[in-house]
Amino acid sequence: MKVFKFGGASVKNAAAIQNVAKIISTHRSEPLLVVVSAIGKTTNALEEVALSGSDDSAVRTKIEEILFAHLAIVADLFPASHQLNKDIRKFKEVIATEIKANHSKDKRYDQVVSLGEVMSSLILAQYLQHTGLNVEWVDARKYICTDSTFREGKVDWALTRSRIVELKEQIKTRILITQGFIGSSPEGDTTTLGREGSDFSAAIFASCLGAESVTIWKDVPGVMSADPKRLPAATTFDELPFREAAEMTYYGASVIHPKTIKPLANLGIPLLVKNFDNILLPGTRIHECKVDRLPPLIVFKENQCLISCHVTDYTFIDESQIGVIFNELSSRNLKVNLIQNSAISFSFCLDFKEEKVMELISELGKHFEVYYNTGLTLITVKNYDSESFEKYRTQKGVILEQSSRSTLQVLVRS
Repeated sequence: MKVFKFGGASVKNAAAIQNVAKIISTHRSEPLLVVVSAIGKTTNALEEVALSGSDDSAVRTKIEEILFAHLAIVADLFPASHQLNKDIRKFKEVIATEIKANHSKDKRYDQVVSLGEVMSSLILAQYLQHTGLNVEWVDARKYICTDSTFREGKVDWALTRSRIVELKEQIKTRILITQGFIGSSPEGDTTTLGREGSDFSAAIFASCLGAESVTIWKDVPGVMSADPKRLPAATTFDELPFREAAEMTYYGASVIHPKTIKPLANLGIPLLVKNFDNILLPGTRIHECKVDRLPPLIVFKENQCLISCHVTDYTFIDESQIGVIFNELSSRNLKVNLIQNSAISFSFCLDFKEEKVMELISELGKHFEVYYNTGLTLITVKNYDSESFEKYRTQKGVILEQSSRSTLQVLVRS
């Protein structure tokens, strides 16, 4: 059996959903599980609603806009009397109830933002049935089990595997449609796996079902050496080793979610990245292989913050002081993208999640003299050659540079 994952761009409107249906139809004779993301920019819109923490007129208007976008797709795909019209409208009350509930901010986020995947998967499943395919809608929250960490749920693999293997009989006779990005806590609350976590969901289902492969359908021809919107001369990789792909995601390449590679590599399940607009393109195959002389891979990671911690008594930075810094980072679930230290200072770069980062800076200020810069871009050049090395380390606005045998990283003012 195979696992397909379709992102938000591939289901952004009625025409896109019809295209997805054509792709799925070509595989109707083989066992298939399909993971789908929220439609278009729905996740961003639901984030605004969830993080507002209020039920004022602006929030109610935003909710109406979200539902209208989904109802417009339903109107283009189905007769006016279709049950989906009523089903989608019911989400208005669901969202309102979650906003008014006495949830923590992160819990409210997960209960609201997760609904984007639920709505998109319902629409896709109903349309596939409408075209004559034998389809079953599956609620991922019943199968992917996590702890109670909202917005970054940690998978309980043993329990998740025991649940997902129950799908093996169903998948023999029908196509299963489920949601990416979401799971549930031991208490039964919805959790999410981190932004863009639908790729990870596909890997979870594939590893637990022993899938033949996972295919991620994107709006690019495959995994590319850079973002083609930023560097038009970027080239497409025919194949990549698991290890190389894992490092790419670690450095911020957004084509694949960072957690996706490990469960697939552990079982030797190939990951294919293909173009949903032209299924004849070969795409990129990520698997256990060796590729000589890979071209430079260039990743731009924006909205970065550089924090520098200086000792206040002229002692040297030691393990205990570094331990203080990392304990504070860990307690806020913050990941460091770059580290550099000197005798009396320790600097690190991370995504600027404003509320958490400012809390971190405040706490570190009790132990160190702290300086920070925001609005930065981290550029990573993996497998650099002499030309790319010189180009990126000598550009304007560099405030930090670090290189190893194969990787150059520079932090620049945006």
